[in-house]
Amino acid sequence: MTLAKYPKTLLVIVAEAAIEKKLVRDVRERGAQGWTLTEVSGAGRGSVREGAWEADRTIELKVICDEAVADAIAAHVLATYAPHYSVAMYFSAVAVLRPERF
Repeated sequence: MTLAKYPKTLLVIVAEAAIEKKLVRDVRERGAQGWTLTEVSGAGRGSVREGAWEADRTIELKVICDEAVADAIAAHVLATYAPHYSVAMYFSAVAVLRPERF
């Protein structure tokens, strides 16, 4: 059995939880149909974010969408939040089975 697979882009945004609601709003406004959000912890470049208190929480926001939508979201996040908050982003090419959901 061969499954029909459709190419999409996965955009992952790791950021301070303080901007969670704004990020979700911005993702929707730029055309994403859905997302997955989780609370995470980690370390990098000399800092550790353990989430031990409210201002130290970190989120990971995953969006599967068309490449143009992912690029628009990333450009907005870079311009709006990256200068003021801890933000990391990366892209991956993915294949989905039900493209109308993305």
